Amino acid sequence: MNQTTQAPAPMPKVRTIGLQDLRHALADGWRDFRQAPVFGLVIAGMFVLGGIIIYLQLTVWESAWMILPVAVGFPLIGPFVVVGLYEVSNQLEAGRRPDWNTVITRIFRQKDRQIPSIAFIVTFFFGIWFYLAHLVFALFFGLSAMTNISSSYGLLYSQQGLAMLAVGTLVGGALALVLFSISVVSIPLVVDREVDFVTAMITSVASVVRNFAVMLVWAALIGVMTVVAMLPMFLGLLVVLPVLGHATWHLYRRLLEPASSV
Repeated sequence: MNQTTQAPAPMPKVRTIGLQDLRHALADGWRDFRQAPVFGLVIAGMFVLGGIIIYLQLTVWESAWMILPVAVGFPLIGPFVVVGLYEVSNQLEAGRRPDWNTVITRIFRQKDRQIPSIAFIVTFFFGIWFYLAHLVFALFFGLSAMTNISSSYGLLYSQQGLAMLAVGTLVGGALALVLFSISVVSIPLVVDREVDFVTAMITSVASVVRNFAVMLVWAALIGVMTVVAMLPMFLGLLVVLPVLGHATWHLYRRLLEPASSV
């Protein structure tokens, strides 16, 4: 009896990129947003609404210590919100006019593929970040020192507060770098190709390692643009989030060789 064994899919090949590729990716992201703004505004609008609701809950519940980890956590979970934007960029790249039926179908199709596995891992790290943020705060201030927003700023600018911010930044930065490394390429990769989430994350880390300086600049750009966009009550995310989502797709295209050449 003849048995055929399907060969495993080859690992995607990583390219070396430069700072000019970041500029081109951002330009392409801005172009996609201008060509199909409704998709970005609707998808980002849900994210903005969620941010406003969480912010109001934190202030009403007087849980001021949670604002910093939530603010840092938003850029970490952002890629899952913009899966639809990847499809919009994919459609525009192919010369097709994107429509809601195609975009929504692609989003819901991910629930039976690899995105949930990556989402679980990212959520796990996000939970660790929440725990460590609370632990760092408790080590410096105890469990009840910061009770409301008005008293928060004085504590944060005290000697203890500055030390807490320094430690929290180091801890959060390390976790953010890990999450960025495993997700920046893996999420668009599993949306675009039939690869398992382990292969996707290995490829993502390999992309960051091979282009470490450039990808560090990209991570910094994402962080700075997102934080600035969040300042006016999250409203800046209506533009920044779609542009970064589209740009991430185009950067992914620049980072990996086409599937046909692998």
